[in-house]
Amino acid sequence: MTAANQLYSVFRNLVISNSNPTNVRTLFTATTRFREVVDRKEMLKTVPKLDEGTQGEQSVDIDYSMNKHELFPTIDTPNKLFNGVPFKDIPVFNIRVSKNNTILSLTDAKGTPKLIRSCGIEGFKNTRKGTNIAAQATAITIGSKAFEQGYKTVRVRVRGLGPGRMAAIKGLQMTGLQIISITDSTRVSWTPPRPRKQRKL
Repeated sequence: MTAANQLYSVFRNLVISNSNPTNVRTLFTATTRFREVVDRKEMLKTVPKLDEGTQGEQSVDIDYSMNKHELFPTIDTPNKLFNGVPFKDIPVFNIRVSKNNTILSLTDAKGTPKLIRSCGIEGFKNTRKGTNIAAQATAITIGSKAFEQGYKTVRVRVRGLGPGRMAAIKGLQMTGLQIISITDSTRVSWTPPRPRKQRKL
């Protein structure tokens, strides 16, 4: 028996013992309100959590694909075979991320460019170029072109900070490419520029 049903039975016994109609109305209203509160709490427990979108997406599936091999490179990593190709000969997807745009390029192991695509080329204009949706759509386009040209296994090198970092990697994964390593080559300045003076209000 739930708490709401117990409370309802207690109120009903009080109503039966008391024949005053005003008490009946008050007690019945209180019971209904209590039931509504309990039902609302049970309903809120079943509601799914808010979707964070691609920007805050958890990288569980990417981490899972990485765990099939060693997590960190060793001395033997350049000569290790992935689908019959040594690691040092696997093509690289360079993802250049900024707050205003995301540029993806596919190069071979020596650095010769093969494909290049950006959110602006994809058709996104102005502030939409900097969104995670634009980065994912661009990654799907260039990833499918690379897959058609015969590239199955790739490395990924990400540079810069912006909303398209995780979205671009996710888009490459969605095209069927096997990502064997993700390298963050974001530049770090040890002598940053002097900050702007404080605003006077």
